[in-house]
Amino acid sequence: MKKIYLLAISSAFALNACAQQNPTIIKYAKLITADDAKKHLSIIASDAFEGRETGKPGAEKAANYIAAEFKRLGLQAPVNGSYFLDVPLTQNLLQVTDFTVNGKTFNYGKDFYLTGTYPDNNLTANTIVFVGYGTEEEISAADLTGKILLWINEDKPEAGSTPNTSYRMTAARTKIVKNLQSKKPLAILAANPGIAKALSRFGNSIASPRLTIKKDDAVPSNPNAPVFNITTSLADELLKTTGITYEQLKAQSAAKTTPAVTANTDIVLNYHTEKKDVKAVDVLGYLPGTDLKDEVLVFSAHYDHIGLNPDPNAKDKVNNGADDDGSGTTGILEIARAFSQAKKDGHGPRRSILFLGNVGEEKGLLGSEYYSEHPVFPLANTITDLNIDMIGRVGEEYIGKPDSANYVYAIGSSMLSKELHEVGENANNTYTKLHLDYKYDDPNDPNRFYYRSDHYNFAKHGVPIIFYFNGVHADYHQPGDEVSKINFPLLAKRAQLVFYTGWELANRDKRPFVDGKISEEAR
Repeated sequence: MKKIYLLAISSAFALNACAQQNPTIIKYAKLITADDAKKHLSIIASDAFEGRETGKPGAEKAANYIAAEFKRLGLQAPVNGSYFLDVPLTQNLLQVTDFTVNGKTFNYGKDFYLTGTYPDNNLTANTIVFVGYGTEEEISAADLTGKILLWINEDKPEAGSTPNTSYRMTAARTKIVKNLQSKKPLAILAANPGIAKALSRFGNSIASPRLTIKKDDAVPSNPNAPVFNITTSLADELLKTTGITYEQLKAQSAAKTTPAVTANTDIVLNYHTEKKDVKAVDVLGYLPGTDLKDEVLVFSAHYDHIGLNPDPNAKDKVNNGADDDGSGTTGILEIARAFSQAKKDGHGPRRSILFLGNVGEEKGLLGSEYYSEHPVFPLANTITDLNIDMIGRVGEEYIGKPDSANYVYAIGSSMLSKELHEVGENANNTYTKLHLDYKYDDPNDPNRFYYRSDHYNFAKHGVPIIFYFNGVHADYHQPGDEVSKINFPLLAKRAQLVFYTGWELANRDKRPFVDGKISEEAR
């Protein structure tokens, strides 16, 4: 009993100590202001930056602006005296010259899309094999070698569970695709009802050239069967000669285990990829620490966006990306300002801090992937990545709610380190008192936000992370993502939370203890 009593007193004391506000920290947090954030974002998300698409002049302008701010703040240039880390990229433009089904033509970016790079190919077939949900039970008796497969890109429903019909691959579906590819088919046509809506909204960007990291030892392209994401109306056309619709076969597959179904369908599928090198850079600003300077805390945000609107009839030609992720870029500039002023005043951090502006996030987390594979500071010495991606708006799920102007989604804080989660909670409870929403703090979340921003490339190497996010909204990846719609006081408050959390991490005696497991998807 006595030991328990002493432990209770000790825990209570620790909580009270955590709740004790530090006037010095508050002083520098107040340097993060709505007015200053608006000044930065009005430049970064202006039409002059042309949507900041990776490899285009607008992204280069943004990189130069960030580097100039780092220099003005007195941050060091850690890449051999430069603020720029070259990220060698290759542009892969997929040209689908033919996709016909029974003589009917279907269009890339409207009826289907393909991700990844694959060997050029000219495919002609007169049969399609419907493999249902692609489970081993459904395909075990089928010879799929050299066949074109039609696959339901959804999780097979289980009794009592909520169906997951998202068109984004889950870990379970990725495993199924790998198994299907191991059967050596010619191609996999992945059908999902969400594809039509996604292509209607994002078709132009989905059909745009793909960027990949250039690797000298890389194979030219993926040797596996390509996976085409297709609409359900295209799936109906593929099955037309059977007299059974895609939805009918889907219902049969959901109700029981069914063998593969073969449809007599004439299909022509011809495609090739055009490649060229692309210039891109991550932007790095470095603030050296004191007695723990060999350990590094990272604040990251991606400065790129999706560029100009390719629709010739569009009134607004620029996808400005004010929230995505001009807001996060602005956030790290404001946090850098606070830390650099603290250092000038004699309150510099014990650990070193890296402010990392990533390029190519919208193209597949490329800048952060390259940094994680070619780190300027060893990842073994990197204690945490605090990643900010979209903190300037109210997400669609919070519109009209009482706390709509006082929340932020926190993702991944406890995935690798429960201690990091506690640091984030304590910083918020002591200072900002935002509502920390952990709804998406789950690697199995169907939205897959944990895998969709730059923090993930740190997490997959075992570096603890916190991802700060306001949720999606109607202007996500649309020309309407404008500076005029940003809630700057809310942006500043969220950035202050990241600053308070970072201050604790940069100055505490020990780095966050890693007690979680790297997700299987990262292996």
